[in-house]
Amino acid sequence: MAAPGRMPDAARRAFLRGRSRAPSIVRPPWALAEPRFLEACTRCAACVEHCPEQVLAIGEGGYPQFDARRGECTFCGACADACADHALDRDTVSPPSPWKAQVRLDDCLAARGVVCASCADACPEHAIRLRPATGGLHTLALDEDACTGCGACVASCPAQAVALRIPFEAST
Repeated sequence: MAAPGRMPDAARRAFLRGRSRAPSIVRPPWALAEPRFLEACTRCAACVEHCPEQVLAIGEGGYPQFDARRGECTFCGACADACADHALDRDTVSPPSPWKAQVRLDDCLAARGVVCASCADACPEHAIRLRPATGGLHTLALDEDACTGCGACVASCPAQAVALRIPFEAST
């Protein structure tokens, strides 16, 4: 276990588990930048308890994280309102989520010729669209400006081909 006040090294754990880099942790909406979030968050779990969509969970180290596989975040603000530590801050963090959808085309059913529009159908912002292409395949178009990072597409994808990422991060 990590020393008190010190977080386990996620990159080291990923290496020891045979992955080249640690998976990205998606914090709740309105989370401060990661180092400030880890300093401010006392791991009280109030945000998790107050989330009406139940898409927040306690992650590694006891810190809250958004699990899009559980469903869509509606950005209702209940998590931030419950955060007495101000690790989630609606007044200073904008937009509520820096995350955007990312589709791994190698895993995407529609890109492989299977009739599927689950991610596009689930997207409340219509940020994901399928366009017909030659040979019965579809071309997937993602409008990052329209994507809010709500995760609706992640939960709906039967092939688990959709994930959330911060746009400037290297793709996984």
